Amino acid sequence: MFNTSIRALLLVSLLALGGCATGSINDPFASPAGYIRKTHATSFLQSLPPAERKIDIAIYEFPDLTGQHKPNDSFPEYSRAVTQGADAILVDVLSRVGNGEWFNVVERRGLPNLLRERQIIQSTRQQFNGGRADLLPALTFAGVIIEGGVIGYETNLTTGGAGARYLGIGASTEYRTDLVTVNLRFVSVTTGRIMKSVTTTKKIYSLKLQGSVFKYIASDELLELEAGFTRNDPPQLAIREAIELAVYTIVMEGAQSGLWSFADSVSGQQALETYRERRSKIANAPINQNIES
Repeated sequence: MFNTSIRALLLVSLLALGGCATGSINDPFASPAGYIRKTHATSFLQSLPPAERKIDIAIYEFPDLTGQHKPNDSFPEYSRAVTQGADAILVDVLSRVGNGEWFNVVERRGLPNLLRERQIIQSTRQQFNGGRADLLPALTFAGVIIEGGVIGYETNLTTGGAGARYLGIGASTEYRTDLVTVNLRFVSVTTGRIMKSVTTTKKIYSLKLQGSVFKYIASDELLELEAGFTRNDPPQLAIREAIELAVYTIVMEGAQSGLWSFADSVSGQQALETYRERRSKIANAPINQNIES
């Protein structure tokens, strides 16, 4: 009776674990599209007071400088570990700073396409209006360009786990952490001087939980059950959070040194005090521990 109860309890537990592992993917085709979720640094940027004057800024590229491929212990993996679209993430982040009240981001990555389209418009106008065709307005030029990129991706920074098995019944857990590093530099177009440079990091967590039963319940009956799940932080979200923290830091450091200023000095001073408190927490915390706002 005692063994039967244990078996029943274990069976229910493993089925529940399996349900947790697959509950979110029972109908993957019914999952709707969504917007990218906020990171811990998103609120830092969106809550910034408006700038006194918006800055025209350009990004030509924000490359993956790591050369890393996805880690795989079974066979060579040629897919990149780091997103190749970090420049698109950076553009999106810059356009949201202070609810869009800090930067005018000008298009540079798709500049050839933009110039071709302008040529088509101008040639079409001249075809119909001849010499009376109006010229297109000049393109906005940037006063600041952004350099840098994803400069590091360390895999298996820490690994570990724990497990136990008794009479064919066991459970185990494993974890792994990777580390991504981003460098961001604001460069003055008129002088070529590096105005500010910041390097940030973000850990990427992976977790695996597994339970199993392998036991003879009778002379000719074998019970075998397995269940588990894994959870991995999306690397692109980790890169986005590192970029957001870098942009936030450069904006605040530039405000402290007088490179730019807030439209409202009172709210700007409050934002600077909040930044100093957050910077102190991050500096005193374990490497890249998430700091809540």
